Amino acid sequence: MKISYNWLKQFLQLDWEAERTGELLTNLGLEVEGITDFESVKGGLNGVVVGHVLDCKKHPNADRLKLTSVDIGAETPLQIVCGAPNVAKGQKVPVATIGTTLYAKDGEAWQIKKGKIRGEESHGMICAEDELGLGHDHDGIMVLDSKLKVGTPCNQVFNVEKDKVFEIGLTPNRSDSMSHYGVARDLKAGLAHQKIQKKLITPSNSNFSVDNRSLKIDVSVAENHLAPRYCGLTISNILVQDSPDWLKNRLRAIGLSPINNVVDITNYVLHELGQPLHAFDAAKIKGNKIVVKTLPAGSKFVTLDGVERELHQEDLMICDAAKPMCIAGVFGGLHSGVDTDTTAIFLESAYFDPVSIRKTAKRHGLNTDASFRFERGIDINLTEYALIRAALLIQEIAGGEISSEVVDLYSNKKEDFQVFLTFDKINKLIGQEIPRDTVKAILSSLEIKVNNITESGLGLTIPSYRTDVQREVDVIEEILRVYGYNNIDFNEKFTASVARTSKFENHILQNVVGNLLAAKGFYEIMTNSLVANDEGVNAEDNVENDMVRMLNPLSADLSVLRTSMLFSGLETIRHNQNRQKQHLKFFEFGKTYNTTANGHREDNHLCLLATGNQFEENWAMAGKKADFFFLKGIVTAILQRLGITSIQEKPTENQLLSEGITMKVNKVVVTELGLVKKNIGSQYDIKTEVLFADFNWDAILKIAAENEIIFTEIPKFPEVKRDFALLLDDKITYKEVHDLAFSVERQFLQKVNLFDVYTGNKLPEGKKSYAVNFVLQDRAKTLTDKQIDKIMSKLQQAYTKQLGAELR
Repeated sequence: MKISYNWLKQFLQLDWEAERTGELLTNLGLEVEGITDFESVKGGLNGVVVGHVLDCKKHPNADRLKLTSVDIGAETPLQIVCGAPNVAKGQKVPVATIGTTLYAKDGEAWQIKKGKIRGEESHGMICAEDELGLGHDHDGIMVLDSKLKVGTPCNQVFNVEKDKVFEIGLTPNRSDSMSHYGVARDLKAGLAHQKIQKKLITPSNSNFSVDNRSLKIDVSVAENHLAPRYCGLTISNILVQDSPDWLKNRLRAIGLSPINNVVDITNYVLHELGQPLHAFDAAKIKGNKIVVKTLPAGSKFVTLDGVERELHQEDLMICDAAKPMCIAGVFGGLHSGVDTDTTAIFLESAYFDPVSIRKTAKRHGLNTDASFRFERGIDINLTEYALIRAALLIQEIAGGEISSEVVDLYSNKKEDFQVFLTFDKINKLIGQEIPRDTVKAILSSLEIKVNNITESGLGLTIPSYRTDVQREVDVIEEILRVYGYNNIDFNEKFTASVARTSKFENHILQNVVGNLLAAKGFYEIMTNSLVANDEGVNAEDNVENDMVRMLNPLSADLSVLRTSMLFSGLETIRHNQNRQKQHLKFFEFGKTYNTTANGHREDNHLCLLATGNQFEENWAMAGKKADFFFLKGIVTAILQRLGITSIQEKPTENQLLSEGITMKVNKVVVTELGLVKKNIGSQYDIKTEVLFADFNWDAILKIAAENEIIFTEIPKFPEVKRDFALLLDDKITYKEVHDLAFSVERQFLQKVNLFDVYTGNKLPEGKKSYAVNFVLQDRAKTLTDKQIDKIMSKLQQAYTKQLGAELR
């Protein structure tokens, strides 16, 4: 939010440097993120002076140029080549001297330099209105008042306004400070605590009166709960034109573009007092009637930006007798606004329900200055005052007559909130005792009324504009920010206790696994749990019924909570592939959300995604594509690192995977992994294969904590290795070979490893060859050849009998 220092000084007469004021505002909780300079004329007309044209004659080498001699108060006159048709001897003109920087209409800077034009030297430039940024006229040079003294800086002649602009990072709860008046009110409280008493100067409405009652607009509110207060009046015989310079400068300083005097005044009052206003062309109000109501779902309405919008049944609209004219508190309509032909207006000032405005603004993707304030909560008691303030400004600037009484529909008066504040609670929360007189002084400076005082505390009335102060702790926070967080003492002694935590805590195991994956070349990602309404609907059966939907979504793309970690991961892959990153390995810890018969369910997950090569190519190693076995190896390494063994595998039934396996421990699914279906990847414009593993992290945490770790000594006796080359049927899996070996020999068999697979044309049809390595070891003594041969014979017989294997 931008705050003009000059504007702020209209409410509070303060001669501090902007930096000092900014520091106080930050200490008060209105964090000043930056201070910028503003000049009503860019460049401030620095280097531009009043010159006197001593001589003007035709350029010897150009028909349309003139050679002038101009006195700017220097020792010798300047020779300047000028192409303006109206330049003449005796004129007083603005002269940009050598080295002066001027700015084009698009903001581009250019510097005046000494040069030659058609063979004649030129030592400056006689300027037109648009070249100085003082207007749009470029028909000729500016001719100044003949009484002006030669050499006078033009920034004194044209009274260039200079300002300092605060950029305030306003927190959402501080709706009371969404205006210059609100900031000044806070600043006054901060100054009062520093024993600097300043009067808060507010605009006077005392000279307001109704001139006639010739233009009455009937107003009715059908939805009182959505528009608790609605005010309005009419002004006739106005002249819509450009605003005066002072008004334009105020708006430009805070980044607004002037439009016309009536619209500019509504914007001015909005940023002055924090009350949004809207002006309707009275001639465009059918039936001289205003109705505040909702319309049926699907109704069409064209907003000021020319976009036709489809209305929701909860969108509050400002209508006339025949049509909608404005989305209440959000955006005006294309066919009811003020233009240069407008001669009479209906001026609106209202309080709309914050929740309703926020929902409407988000539904239509609109964020206006008005909706920004309405959805945070404005001061309902300021509505009529701001209306009259704007009406008086319109009369002053655009002329006209107040041609109706003020309509004020406010049936259910809003009472100020009451809070009882105990002194003990203040001291307990702040950590030190603040004198009671200081507390009362701070509350008074914040316009919080003290109704009664007891030995234990204070009975308070909170002003209506402080919508965020509803509890005792809120009042204490107000006291503390004015008292100053920096004024709270800290004990020199720091006391802390060492917490006893399990090594199986969630965050500890996440770090263990995260470090493991990072070491294997994976990058951690963090994605949004909110996804689009149709995300994954075509991928999973009945997923649409399982979704947890947001009641008040930020947008259609963020309207439901994800049911799988896959889709946000695919978004990340697409984002990277679109930026020429093809070899990707990601992991993410996150949550999924589902609706069940018992309510909503939230599950913790770890997901892995890989596409492209396992590793980047380099001089020592060619690129190798990431495949299912690569992913399975990573998954197995994670489970082994967590001490999880005795895993059962079976083909997956996951609807997101075209092929893969499900791993279980004691019938509990711990992970599913495999190849993502191509049609799912194509929805994200991903043409490469994507591998995906989804860990049930809740189950893993439980299993890891229950898993008993057994330590064994390093064996003293040597291992013995033997190999088999087995001829097997194609349908036989390595897992069957592996498990059968351990079922036959449990005592001495330590490891089984598949080190080669051959499926060439030299083998019988339907056959394959496995080269398997067996590691044998007796931890008590060295194995003898007889023992080894006996074990290998048992293995050979088992493979032949149960798997139909032959030794090659």
